[in-house]
Amino acid sequence: MRKFLLLLLACALIVLVASVSFASDAQTINGWVSDSKCGVKGANAGAEACTKKCIATGANPVVVTDTDQKVLAVDNPDALKGHEGHHVAVTGHVDGDKIHVDSVKML
Repeated sequence: MRKFLLLLLACALIVLVASVSFASDAQTINGWVSDSKCGVKGANAGAEACTKKCIATGANPVVVTDTDQKVLAVDNPDALKGHEGHHVAVTGHVDGDKIHVDSVKML
């Protein structure tokens, strides 16, 4: 009985470690770089100038996803410099409604 419990505990630990490692994998998301003021309204090709202006006046850059128009706050906004108002593929770690950007590629 004791061996069975130890084996069961070991299996549970392995599953726990595996699930944590998969949860931290980077994801690539296609979307628009917008600003926190306009959000989804600024997720189009015609909003580049407005997005740049809003970010310059203090709004935070966000990523608006193509698939469901979800607005993701950016943990490290400097990673998106030069991509304001652009359609991009962002690779990073998503945590709820935030993303930590590892890389950005223009689409």
